[in-house]
Amino acid sequence: MLDTIKRDVSSLQVRELKRFGGKINKLGVNFAVCNADSEMILLCGGGKFKSDEEQLVKLSQRVLKQSDERSGAETESKVCQFDEGNQVLAAVLKSDGEAVGTALIDLGSERSSPRLGGEAGGTNNEGRIMSEMLGLLAEHFQTAGQAEKQIDIVSNELAQTYEEIVLLHKLSTNMKVTEPDAAFLQMACDSLADIVDVEGMAILLEKTIEGEKRLVLAAGLGLIDVNERMAVILKDRLVEEINSGHEALLDSEVDSHFKYNWPGNVKSIIVVPFWGKGKTGATFPCSEGSRVAEDALRLGTPYGENENSMIGLMVAINRIDKPDFDSTDAKLFNSVANGCAIFIDNGRLFKDLEELFIGSLKALTSSIDAKDPYTRGHSERVAFISRWIAERMDGEESLKGEEIHKIYLAGLLHDIGKMGVNDAVLRKKGKLTEQEMNDMRKHPSIGAGILSGIKQMRDIVSGVLCHHERIDGKGYPNGLVGEQIPLVGKIVGLADSFDAMTSKRTYRGAMTVGEARAEIERGLGTQFDEKVGRVFISSDINQLWDFMQDGLAEIYGNGNLSEYSTAVVGTLVK
Repeated sequence: MLDTIKRDVSSLQVRELKRFGGKINKLGVNFAVCNADSEMILLCGGGKFKSDEEQLVKLSQRVLKQSDERSGAETESKVCQFDEGNQVLAAVLKSDGEAVGTALIDLGSERSSPRLGGEAGGTNNEGRIMSEMLGLLAEHFQTAGQAEKQIDIVSNELAQTYEEIVLLHKLSTNMKVTEPDAAFLQMACDSLADIVDVEGMAILLEKTIEGEKRLVLAAGLGLIDVNERMAVILKDRLVEEINSGHEALLDSEVDSHFKYNWPGNVKSIIVVPFWGKGKTGATFPCSEGSRVAEDALRLGTPYGENENSMIGLMVAINRIDKPDFDSTDAKLFNSVANGCAIFIDNGRLFKDLEELFIGSLKALTSSIDAKDPYTRGHSERVAFISRWIAERMDGEESLKGEEIHKIYLAGLLHDIGKMGVNDAVLRKKGKLTEQEMNDMRKHPSIGAGILSGIKQMRDIVSGVLCHHERIDGKGYPNGLVGEQIPLVGKIVGLADSFDAMTSKRTYRGAMTVGEARAEIERGLGTQFDEKVGRVFISSDINQLWDFMQDGLAEIYGNGNLSEYSTAVVGTLVK
């Protein structure tokens, strides 16, 4: 019945209501929940007496009405007390500041009202205790919803960023010399339109026709018409914007009137350039002090010559899912345009695009590590140690290149769920309370939840979820035993423990490599998997330790981090 709660109530809040109802019933009282329409959606009986459902619904209506009348005047959740036959306590349940229902505790009549020990004849003190419990429930209800909403926002942003990077990687990996320009550019348009919803998009390239350079349509989609005259206008206005220091031409009527005159069907527009460095494009006019001139001087190339020429442009009109184009769109369009220009100009691949995703992930994990200054760099070290172990697995558990890359990523993201853990808990210097430990133990599940929404990440979710499981079943979050724990979870868990042991904490010093190795050996078969642990112990841990102290470059072979990052990203997006 609880599933009928409105969509404003999160799954986490639903679980809290069920849990509270079960606990309050043990005190011999009844617990009910009504939604914003004052419909009874949950009634948990304590077994001592029967509640009048019609009465509870009416009281819910009164409480919601009082809440509406106080709207904005009071932010705290107040508990109302009624004595109309049965003694009833009621509080408004809010989500994002809006009332989504009420929670009610029916204490029964004076004769049936229980003491905390379970006898009849309640006291005012008991009523105050129940009132305090209900008030805390209402406060926790809203806090839980806010926490889950924040996690959803982070998850969506990560998914959006991933889609953008997949697009850039797709462009770079399809830069084949034998592929026609039109096919590649159309693929770029179609792929960009999958992320940015627009009415129309076009790519114009500079071609020499009858001895004259003109911008001609090379690819496009949707409702857009760019004739030869409009192409010249777009280029001239784009030149003006870039010479003024802007990265793109952005124009709409959202915040002010249009800067330029456009056809009547244009509500918002973005135009970005295709830059060429060869002798195929027309010279781009650059003024002193412009960004183009500054970039040229920084790169040591003469501006105003063919080295910085516009060989085309990309234009899109009428953003559909928001009022106009913004700076974020400009960056994405410029990134796509740059990729297309490189393909057109000389066919070279953009090596940096393959590293972009892994760099974004490292930036994300660095922000997590930064929440606790004593664990800074922990995620990257765990990723490297995980790869070290994975490369040395043999026999039936021998791992191939792609599997090793995914284990590396699982190590890199294993603590992403700490985004959902209070900073005060992460940075606490003393021993954690039981509640704080319970909050900390949620981070594997939170991390798995964030990544499970990204299809390409699903192979590494098990490593994030299971890196705190133990062979003897005493780990968390699910208490898995032995072979129930996936290999990636065993490897990342061991790597995580080794780095934790050899890192200084506020409450203890760092172990030596020898001490950590001995501790792992003692934990084989209980905390750690025997096979994985033996592989690690038998490896040259001292050499690994030296690599870690030198910045980890040697682990990649010849220190080529860029090539390894490309391979890792390629594993996910191909």
